Amino acid sequence: MDVNPDEGRRVHDLDRAHVFHSWSAQAALDPMVIAGAEGSWVWDYDGNRFLDISSQLVNVNIGHQHPRVVQAIQEQAAVLATISPNHANAARGEAASRIVSLAPDHMNKVFFTNGGADAVENAIRMARLHTGRRKVLSAYRSYHGNTGAAIVSTGDPRRWPNEYADAHVHFFGPYLYRSSFWATTPEQECERALQHLEQVIQFEGPGTIAALLLESVVGTAGILVPPPGYLEGVRALCDRYGIVWIADEVMCGFGRTGAWFAFQHSGAEPDLITFAKGVNSGYVPVGGVIISDAIAASFDTQVFPGGLTYSGHPLAAASIVATLDAMRDEGIVEHARQIGTDVLGPGLLALQERHPVIGEVRGLGVFWALELVTDRATREPLAPYGGSSPAMNAFVAACKAQGLLPFTNYNRLHVVPPCTITADETAEALARLDAALSAISEHYVGS
Repeated sequence: MDVNPDEGRRVHDLDRAHVFHSWSAQAALDPMVIAGAEGSWVWDYDGNRFLDISSQLVNVNIGHQHPRVVQAIQEQAAVLATISPNHANAARGEAASRIVSLAPDHMNKVFFTNGGADAVENAIRMARLHTGRRKVLSAYRSYHGNTGAAIVSTGDPRRWPNEYADAHVHFFGPYLYRSSFWATTPEQECERALQHLEQVIQFEGPGTIAALLLESVVGTAGILVPPPGYLEGVRALCDRYGIVWIADEVMCGFGRTGAWFAFQHSGAEPDLITFAKGVNSGYVPVGGVIISDAIAASFDTQVFPGGLTYSGHPLAAASIVATLDAMRDEGIVEHARQIGTDVLGPGLLALQERHPVIGEVRGLGVFWALELVTDRATREPLAPYGGSSPAMNAFVAACKAQGLLPFTNYNRLHVVPPCTITADETAEALARLDAALSAISEHYVGS
């Protein structure tokens, strides 16, 4: 790690002069300048090191700078740096083969995209063409990407200024801590959420609905693990009404929950799976759709009207092959499950006992959320829906002061480190988080 504050200032000034940032009002931005990263750590040009419990945008599943993935990209660049997607190439074929080997037996084709949003976009297109229907159902608490249909499928406030696509309908998914169904147990929440979903289907007209788009474990909107039986119930409803179930695994897939796919914690299997992020930890932009045999057959003689210049890009494909091979060889998915069960989950529950500002802890694997509240009895959130607060701003600052790089959304902290984080690093992250939570204790007003 080279300390070079002058270079840090130069990079910062270049960014502010010429880079237009996403999801931001530009004038007030003061971005952290990252000089390098390795494993679970990132650092700046001033020599400050941070434990990355955000995995950036919950995508660096295999950790920063994994040598096998870096080497694979370098070697592929020397052989075939790019090629049109209408040609076959070895890297793309190998990547697709490895992906479908992890999927259910009835899914044997992959359509590659540049990321998660256009994976969702193309999955919706496939479902509409396969069924001859238009409507897409998705949850209010969801995020599916920032392209036309994907952002309108999204439930959170980023949808509001972007509602240009049509035929989208939202429903309430299960969320027991803030139940929309007056439920008091996981069983009630599951039953009532499914009853609500079926009513929405019936009132919208089953014959008009092409797809039900659902994150297998809701990510950005709260790390909401579905109660037992919910995904099986979704599968049954889709079968009953001829609806395509699209499992959005962009954030929760490829080891994040301690399984290759998050839907595998249930007994249900989808018709389409969207993926990105963890499939290669974002080392090269890539995403895709895993397609059931029945839907793929719809396009045996009918042209699929979609494509991307960089679909199955060789560098991206090579990074997928190396990532999945390393994850298998090194037991990274199993490690993520064990870290969640033995270290991270118990550690976060212990923090909840010490800090009343934590209203709820929930998660799987290395995919956890802390629901931060001002009062446990009323469950008043530490920041409002769709916004932040001085308390949350102070908490983020305290995390960074403790050498943690956090992922926060409204009143929640998402604890989402790389799947490769060690037990010692996890313990260190928990200790630093303990100190950051202590720094905002005055914002808790409950008894």
